[in-house]
Amino acid sequence: MISLIVGLGNPGIRYAETRHNLGFDLLDKLSLKWKVRQKAGLGDYYMAENEFDNRIIRLIWPTSYMNSSGNAVVQAMVAFNLTPADILIVYDDFELPLGHIRIRMKGSPGSHNGMESVIGSLGTEDILRLRMGTGPLPENIDPIQFVLGRFSDDEVEIKNKMLDKAAEAVLYLLTNRPEEAMSIYNSNPAPEDD
Repeated sequence: MISLIVGLGNPGIRYAETRHNLGFDLLDKLSLKWKVRQKAGLGDYYMAENEFDNRIIRLIWPTSYMNSSGNAVVQAMVAFNLTPADILIVYDDFELPLGHIRIRMKGSPGSHNGMESVIGSLGTEDILRLRMGTGPLPENIDPIQFVLGRFSDDEVEIKNKMLDKAAEAVLYLLTNRPEEAMSIYNSNPAPEDD
C-alpha cells in the first residue's frame, strides 16, 4: 500500500514551473486539495501529511536536487520505516507526449536522472511510478535546456489538464491495485481525449 508519494524536482525559484518540476507541481496540487502544508522533513526534503483511507499518506519534496533525489527517498524511507513497495514516485518525462501520463510498476529510469538516482539508491527497479509527458524533445535542443525550460503559453492549459488527470490517478492508486489504475489511465492517457 502506498504511504509515501515523492515528487521529483529541483528546489528554488529558479526552477519553479519548469518542465522538470512537474513532480513538485503534482504534490503542490495534492497538498492544496488535502489542505495540508509543507514542513521540514527529517532529511533533505520537505513533507506534508494527510490521513487518507484510515492511514497516513506523506508527500515528499526532495531538496537534494534532481540528480541526487535518491538520497532524500532513502532518508524518508528510514524515517518512516518503509520499503520500496510503499512508495510512488511522480515525475516528468519528455519521452511521453505532453498531456499523457503513464503508470508503471517497475522498469529502467529511461533518460531521467532523478529516477536513475532513486533506483540506484534503493537498489531495485521495482518502484511504482507515474510519469507525466513533456515531449516530444525538439530537434537540435539540448535535453537539459529543454527540461529546465518553462512551458509555452499554448502548452500551459494542456499541462494543467495533465496535472488534474495525474492527481486523479494518484488518488485512485491509493485505494486500488496498480494494474487497475494502469488499465484506466495508461489506455487513455491524454486528458484532452476526455
